[in-house]
Amino acid sequence: MVKIRIVKSEPALIIEGEKKYLVVTDLHIGFENEFKPNKIEIGKNSTINETINKLKKLIKLEKPESVILLGDTKSSIKRISNSEWKEVPYFFDELKKYTNLILVPGNHDANIQQLLPDYVTVTNSIGIVVEDTLLTHGHTLPTENFSNIKKIIMGHIHPVFFNNNSLLNGERVWISLKAKKNQIFKSSFGELEITIIPSFNPYFYARQKRFYKKSISPVIDKLKDVSEARIVTLDGTIIGNESILEDLI
Repeated sequence: MVKIRIVKSEPALIIEGEKKYLVVTDLHIGFENEFKPNKIEIGKNSTINETINKLKKLIKLEKPESVILLGDTKSSIKRISNSEWKEVPYFFDELKKYTNLILVPGNHDANIQQLLPDYVTVTNSIGIVVEDTLLTHGHTLPTENFSNIKKIIMGHIHPVFFNNNSLLNGERVWISLKAKKNQIFKSSFGELEITIIPSFNPYFYARQKRFYKKSISPVIDKLKDVSEARIVTLDGTIIGNESILEDLI
């Protein structure tokens, strides 16, 4: 059974079993293009270098054998933008100096293979299994072939907490929950633990709920009954339970 822990104050997860992995999700490299129609400019190369430097620090701190990128590494969905042609290979070239890289494709990663160096390990869209845990982006539903797992770790949702009376309003959060396993795997019994990782991209947040779009996930759609949930800030403070889950996912 793997050990899972949150990296304090960071939207990153450590998985330790036979090997040690650093897991992050939803980098959305090249997302700045979405702002250009509104004439919003972000400093050239500033966000890609910010992302690289932050991951370098985490790699040096935790010394994982591999980094698992849990989907939506790039931002455009059906195409490759001009900035992604440059920034995605640059991103991988910089991080390869420090560790191995594993990519689980997300719904924004169409055609990303054209951008990847040969040294990047790419899984299929369902994800990768590490001992008893399935790591998946969250936009696909795992089949019964994965029914022996006990945990699911996923991204895709970009969970954000909303409370106008709180200083945490609009901040990224972690979600961990427990539910009956047969809601996902019909032939199975027992309990399934699901952890939803917040977006690694710090610019994916909102200050008002009406501007927040919840991501559609077939995994979450199957969960009609959640027995327990914890909503946790990046610094590790528990701020809610299953009573506010509907507002987040």
